[in-house]
Amino acid sequence: MRLTDFWQRMADYFGEGYADSFARDHVMSELGGRTVHQALDAGWEAKAVWRGVCVALEIPADKR
Repeated sequence: MRLTDFWQRMADYFGEGYADSFARDHVMSELGGRTVHQALDAGWEAKAVWRGVCVALEIPADKR
């Protein structure tokens, strides 16, 4: 998954205004105790980060 696709999915799910805020502030155990931004900066693949977000928030399969 390209990073642009990842951010589009985040915006689609959270809304344009909240996606980045969530990505900066919400620490998830699924990302090793990191935020989305921290995980991406640490070299995690966008697809793995998106999966972590989906698991943490129980995003339905049809929204993934």
